[in-house]
Amino acid sequence: MLWPRFLKNARFQVCCRLFKKNLCYLSNYECRPQIEDYIISQPEPKRNEMRELHERILRALPGCKLWFEDGKNSEGKIVSNPNIGYGSYTIKYADGKTRDFFQIGLSGNKTGISVYVLGLADKKYLAETYGKDLGKASITGYCIRFNKLGDINQDVLESAIRYGVAETSKN
Repeated sequence: MLWPRFLKNARFQVCCRLFKKNLCYLSNYECRPQIEDYIISQPEPKRNEMRELHERILRALPGCKLWFEDGKNSEGKIVSNPNIGYGSYTIKYADGKTRDFFQIGLSGNKTGISVYVLGLADKKYLAETYGKDLGKASITGYCIRFNKLGDINQDVLESAIRYGVAETSKN
């Protein structure tokens, strides 16, 4: 892979990361090493399950924008679990400001794996539509949390992911 010269420049990368508040979305190529390092950092068997789920999401959303959020705020303090992000939509705030963010998030947590389906207006839709058929998972308005891939129906999870992307792509 040939990288553009400016992406190799360490000062450019540091400035962009500071400006973007530790949210990598310069390009899919820029995020891939961070994503791989994050997946590798997970203990087994979560590592293989996250890799499998990452690859499945990439197949379900071909050509999607990749993101990596390291979970730190601008002062370097950990405020959330790191997230791999897929796709892009624009968040519209009440004050009229907008921000681009990922549509689907994937994160390892202490007890398993979380998949975030962001931007849905109806916070009951995921649980009501997919909860019964998904398997052993906890579902909130935008988060699907499970201990291991074997506990859930992965086809149903993929359907929920595709639905979320379709809904947030309408805007």
